[in-house]
Amino acid sequence: MSVPVVYSLSPEVGDLVVPLKMMKQKSLQKQKSFKPWKRRFFMMILLSFCFGSLILMQTQYSRIKMFPLVSHRHIQVPKIAFLFIARNRIMLDVVWDAFFQGHEDQFSIYVHSRPGFLLTKATTRSAYFYDRQLNDSIQVDWGEASMLEAERILLKAALNDPLNERFAFVSDSCIPLYNFRYTYNYIMSTSTSFLDSFADTKEGRYNPKMHPIIPVQNWRKGSQWAVLIRKHAAVIVEDETVYQMFQRHCRRRSLPEFWRDKAFAVDPSKEHNCIPDEHYVQTLLAQKGLEGEITRRSLTHTSWDLSSSKDRERRGWHPATYKLSDATPILIQNIKGIDNIYYETEYRREWCSSKGRSSSCFLFARKFTRPAALHLLNMSVIGV
Repeated sequence: MSVPVVYSLSPEVGDLVVPLKMMKQKSLQKQKSFKPWKRRFFMMILLSFCFGSLILMQTQYSRIKMFPLVSHRHIQVPKIAFLFIARNRIMLDVVWDAFFQGHEDQFSIYVHSRPGFLLTKATTRSAYFYDRQLNDSIQVDWGEASMLEAERILLKAALNDPLNERFAFVSDSCIPLYNFRYTYNYIMSTSTSFLDSFADTKEGRYNPKMHPIIPVQNWRKGSQWAVLIRKHAAVIVEDETVYQMFQRHCRRRSLPEFWRDKAFAVDPSKEHNCIPDEHYVQTLLAQKGLEGEITRRSLTHTSWDLSSSKDRERRGWHPATYKLSDATPILIQNIKGIDNIYYETEYRREWCSSKGRSSSCFLFARKFTRPAALHLLNMSVIGV
């Protein structure tokens, strides 16, 4: 019986050793050729990441460092609009120039003078007033409704600047008693208007023809030199009803016959001697129910009680004009020392305060001649 021959298909061990060695060598060669390139690639990524992080950190640091400067440039500071009512030039411009210096972002200036008058280097010594005249000004007569129109023109122009939050009427003979910083903080420390306003019961200025549009219980009197908040300035500009009543029925008494060119049909003694600028704003805000939003006193001092004056020109109910001989530190000290105002018709005493503390009632004063004002400025007792 023959034995079958079995053939093995498995390779011999010796046959496998050589191929395995060759594979390992090739693998090692591949790894050796791959590692330097791989390292360079990862190093490039790592360096790029580090470099990018450094740039990002530097950029963020620069932004943080510059933030206060950028923020400072874009901070919108509330401003006081100074509304000058003048015949022609601002005769006390040098005084106001010293007052305004260094606070250019906290105020704006508007001047109502006669039509056609220009504020240039030839007409003012202060650059703050260059071209600040209003081009739509009108001719203003004392004691006439034209004064109200001038005030409304000034307010309308100033309201165009949204940064104007206070509106201060200033006469061309007015001086600042304190420096700008004190004045600004005083005015901005309260959310109310400063408006001299009291019930007018003694004089026959109210014209019954105003009734019922303006009832007598809303009739008020006071100084025109007010400092208004923006809301009240807008109320004045938008008003037509009360303003029209004043145009028709509020006029000063006619001049005596010997001052007129021709006879007048009405006896002046029977006329209502209504001075529009002493009543309009006060009556309008009372009419609108806004008296709770005002501090009922003016910030501008005017001397009226001159009945005992030896100077005949200074007698009567007209504001005093302070001349060079009057301009002394004692005068300014006395005005600054006034801390209350008494209103006879209302039996009311207004104690003056700022930021909850007793303070001077007045920030401005009038009427000063140019020599008097310059003398006070040179003595450093006003506005600086």
